[in-house]
Amino acid sequence: MDQSVQTSATYGEITTQATAWEEALTIVAERAQELGDLWAHGRFDMVLFTGCGSTYYLALAAAALFQELTGVLARGVPAGELVMYPRAAYPAGGKTLLVAISRSAETTETLRAVGSFRQDRQGKVIVVTNYGDRPLAGMGQVTIAIPSGQEQSIAQTRSFASMYVAITAMAAVLAGRKDLWQAMHGLPECGARLTRQYEPLAASLGSDLGLDRFYFLGSGPRYGLASEANLKMKEMSLTHSEPFHFLEFRHGPKSMAGPTALVIGLLSDENRAYEAAVLRDVQALGARSLGLGELAGEQGQVDVAFVSGVPEAVRNVLYLPVLQMMACYRAVAKGLNPDQPHNLDAVVRLG
Repeated sequence: MDQSVQTSATYGEITTQATAWEEALTIVAERAQELGDLWAHGRFDMVLFTGCGSTYYLALAAAALFQELTGVLARGVPAGELVMYPRAAYPAGGKTLLVAISRSAETTETLRAVGSFRQDRQGKVIVVTNYGDRPLAGMGQVTIAIPSGQEQSIAQTRSFASMYVAITAMAAVLAGRKDLWQAMHGLPECGARLTRQYEPLAASLGSDLGLDRFYFLGSGPRYGLASEANLKMKEMSLTHSEPFHFLEFRHGPKSMAGPTALVIGLLSDENRAYEAAVLRDVQALGARSLGLGELAGEQGQVDVAFVSGVPEAVRNVLYLPVLQMMACYRAVAKGLNPDQPHNLDAVVRLG
């Protein structure tokens, strides 16, 4: 393996993230009573997840999963939109729970969105962050802070995954699915194994400069994760990449499929037949594909097999490490520093 990759902070954060997953599960367990009380007494009609950049994509993934598990309407909206266009984001009536997600707990748009929500709608707020001693952390009725997810790098990897695990566990708790919550304790060991097992594949694909475009496909609760994987490729390696829902890729974007394209599918169990067919389509057009999923299965197309035994609803974090690693290797192959993406800062502060 390329030593310049392994000595980067980003590489270390990707390969140690399973520890942060464990802490996320522990902290949700400690907050379970508070979360349950807030949920029971709130009788919420809608849950709004918000964040910026990576955490907006986390909000998209979280909202889809939360609605799937609890049956309560949930949406993911960028914090900036809550600031600028609140009437387009919030329902006219009913009780809304706001879940604010921020690695730093200092992002200006998120602070303003939560402040306005508390003042104008007097609603309840849950904060998910990696820094429990910063401004946003003090603005929630319940705060889930995961210190071991903190990072030196600008691009979010370990932090994103730790907060996603926490929100997944929170959704299972509030849905009354103790079985799912308990099953999640198998994720850290599996995540660490996948990172070791598939690093050579991530390095090979990431370092292949014959590829010039990457498309990340995911549907349902996996679309937000496909969007985040796409963002990592853009941020770290300045490579053309886009996310799509699986079946939407056929409606125009497949015109970009060809020998220099890699189409990456976050494959589900439930809809594997539909999703694998899309990957076969792009292969027929000359593009390369990479499929990630639990098992190879009869539809095939799985190159990264989790073999986790964890129920599908709560194992989605397993898609992340190999794709994060791929972006890290590509950055170095292009002579870039994955720790310091071009034109970016760790925290966006507005005047």
